[in-house]
Amino acid sequence: MVERRPGLTVLSHVVLLLGIAIVAFPIYLAFIASTHTRDAILRVPMPLLPGGHMFENYSSALLGADTQGARVVVGRMMWISLVTALVISLGKIAISLLSAFAIVYFRFPFKKIVFWMIFVTLMLPVEVRILPTYKVLADLHMLNTYAGLTVPLIASATATFLFRQFFLSVPDELVEAARMDGAGPMRFFKDILVPLSQTSIAALFVIQFIYGWNQYLWPLLATTSEDMYPVVIGIKRMIASGDAAVDWNLVMATAILALVPPAIVVVVMQRWFVKGLVDTEK
Repeated sequence: MVERRPGLTVLSHVVLLLGIAIVAFPIYLAFIASTHTRDAILRVPMPLLPGGHMFENYSSALLGADTQGARVVVGRMMWISLVTALVISLGKIAISLLSAFAIVYFRFPFKKIVFWMIFVTLMLPVEVRILPTYKVLADLHMLNTYAGLTVPLIASATATFLFRQFFLSVPDELVEAARMDGAGPMRFFKDILVPLSQTSIAALFVIQFIYGWNQYLWPLLATTSEDMYPVVIGIKRMIASGDAAVDWNLVMATAILALVPPAIVVVVMQRWFVKGLVDTEK
């Protein structure tokens, strides 16, 4: 029987609440700053309660934020980020599912070598392969395109490895039963493996959506036109360099808007996300 220790329980709750406060307070300050004018934010002490310029700031950011650094239309940039995140996450899942299926259930020469070649790419930092990838995209005239933003980021050794491990745990009896029922490889994949992988797919979708949404380094290289900037680069462009004054109220409004889509994905898919992570560890 587990002994209950009230003191330890109280301490754990205090530590958790402290951690929540540390994480949430900067977000709260960003929201407060997004509801005031620039001059109000720069006063000492900074206001800690919402102001009366929330609608003005958020509408200015969405329709076109005029800052000293640049003019940024956040609505368009959020659309680009949304398309990029969806294509990257769905593309990674589709390719990884098929790759893991081929590695586990098909026999072909050098199968293990192929798998380990895929796995070794996990050990290569992004900086090692980013310049060759940029050169290929430039030669194919794919800069400043949705394909250029997404295609180089679709392949995923991590997702392939996770799906491979899950497929290896599928009982052989299930495979034999499907074969006796006359199910071909693709029918077995579509009707059995994909439904069994739903929770893992959901967990990977959440992770890869956030990964695609937060991309900064690759879009910075692959885009030179403001019409193709994602919202993360838009936030950076709003922060002026040199002696120019920064409209921090608009910057914070843009940052809060950029938090909304990933937060919605996490909240909506939280149950499947947690279950997928638990099932993956089994």
